[in-house]
Amino acid sequence: MRSKILIVDDSMTDRMIINNILSDYQTLMASNGLEAIEQIEKDPDIDLIILDLNMPKMNGFEFLKWLKNESDYSKIVTLILTNYDEMENEILGLELGAVDYIRKPLNIESLKKRIEVHLKLKMAQKKIERYNSILEETVDTRTHELVVTRDVTIHALIGLLEVRNIESSNHTVRTQWMMKRLCEHLSTKEKYSELLTKDYINELFKTAPLHDIGKVGIPDSILLKPGRLTIEEFEIMKKHTTYGVEALSHESDSTEIVPSFIKTAIEIAGTHHERFDGSGYPKGLSGMVIPLPGRLMAIIDVYDALMSKRVYKPAYEFKDTIDMLMKERGKHFDPELLDAFIEIKDQIHDISVIYIQEND
Repeated sequence: MRSKILIVDDSMTDRMIINNILSDYQTLMASNGLEAIEQIEKDPDIDLIILDLNMPKMNGFEFLKWLKNESDYSKIVTLILTNYDEMENEILGLELGAVDYIRKPLNIESLKKRIEVHLKLKMAQKKIERYNSILEETVDTRTHELVVTRDVTIHALIGLLEVRNIESSNHTVRTQWMMKRLCEHLSTKEKYSELLTKDYINELFKTAPLHDIGKVGIPDSILLKPGRLTIEEFEIMKKHTTYGVEALSHESDSTEIVPSFIKTAIEIAGTHHERFDGSGYPKGLSGMVIPLPGRLMAIIDVYDALMSKRVYKPAYEFKDTIDMLMKERGKHFDPELLDAFIEIKDQIHDISVIYIQEND
C-alpha cells in the first residue's frame, strides 16, 4: 500500500510541482490550514504532510499548533516549506512539531530523499509501536496468570489449615482485613508512605493468612490440646515458624528469583512470633531487625487470639484485650506499630464484630 502524503500550499503551481514529483505516492492537496484540517478529518490515515508556512485563512504555524493539540493526529510527520531568508520561521516551525524543513526553490532529489527517509522512520516507528502493543498484551496476560497462580497457591495452603481445623475461615478473613486496614492507616504516615504502596499492602493482605502454615507439621495431640502445653510440647509448637519457612522455601535456592509474595509470606510465617525486645522465637530477633510483616502480624495475631474463644481459653472483652496489648508496648510489640493499631482500634473491633469469633 502506497504512503499517503498531504501537500498544503497556497500556490497551485507549487502544489502541482510537488504532486508530480511524488507520483509514486498517494497524494492529497490543500491550499491552506483550514482545508488541510478538513482533509485530515476526512482521511486520517495520512503518513506525511508537506506544509507551507505563509498561507491565507490559516497559516502553517496556526495549523501546526492545531495538529500538536490533536492527539489523534499529532504523530503525523510534518515537513515545512521555507525560503532561504526564513531562518526564524524554520526554528519556530520545528518547535511547533515539524520534523524537518525543505527550502524553496525546490530541489527534486533532496525533496524525494527527505520524504523517503522520514517515511521509513515512520514505518519503523509503527513497527515498534505494534511490537510494544503485542509485548504489553503478553506481559498483561503473563502478569494475570501469575496473580491467579499466586491466589490459587495461597488458597490451597489456607485450605490445609482449615481442613485440619488449625484455623477457622473467620480467623483467616479477620487477620487479612486487619492487616489491610492497619497498613492503609500506616501508609498515611510519612515514615511508611513510600514503603506501603497499594501493591505491597495487597501482598500483605493476601499472604497474612499464611502466618501459621507451619502448623500443618505439628501433631494434633499438641496442636489441639485443650490444656496448657508442657515445656517439651511448647518447644515442638514453636517449630511451626521454621516449618512454615521451610514449606514456603521448598526447592528454591539463592540463585533463583523468588516471587515477591513468597518472600513476604516467608517473613510473616517466620517472624510473627519474634518479640520487639528480642525474647521471641525462632531466632530471637529484636527491634527493627524483625521484618515489618512479622511486626505487623505479631500485633494482629495476638489481638485476634485474645478476642477469640479457643479450646484452652475463653474470649476476652475488647477493653481488656487492648489493655493487654498496651502492656506489651515496646516489649512484645513495635511501639510505633502498636500506637497506629490503637489509633484505629474501633475499626479493628468492627472487623472482629463482622466476622464473629463465636463461629470459630
